[in-house]
Amino acid sequence: MGGGENKPAEGQATEQSSSGGGFMDKLNSAAGGGKESEAKEDYLDKGIDMVQEKFMGGGPQDNESAIEQAKDEQMSDFIRGKYKSSTGNEFPVADK
Repeated sequence: MGGGENKPAEGQATEQSSSGGGFMDKLNSAAGGGKESEAKEDYLDKGIDMVQEKFMGGGPQDNESAIEQAKDEQMSDFIRGKYKSSTGNEFPVADK
């Protein structure tokens, strides 16, 4: 009755690929994702990424897919809208 027989090999459970290869990286970049798009985010989007990474366990946010970046943009637009409806002023950080 050996214990630990069903234990996965070291690194097996945490190993994930962040890209699908050259073609997929190009496709993702063309759709608005990837490291180039991350560099073009405004500070509110970067703040949302930080919260997802540090507090929600979302993992590294430095090479998100176009879909993930679109979700982040929707969240930042929601925050900007609620801020404006509450204060009557634009959010202090301009949207890019």
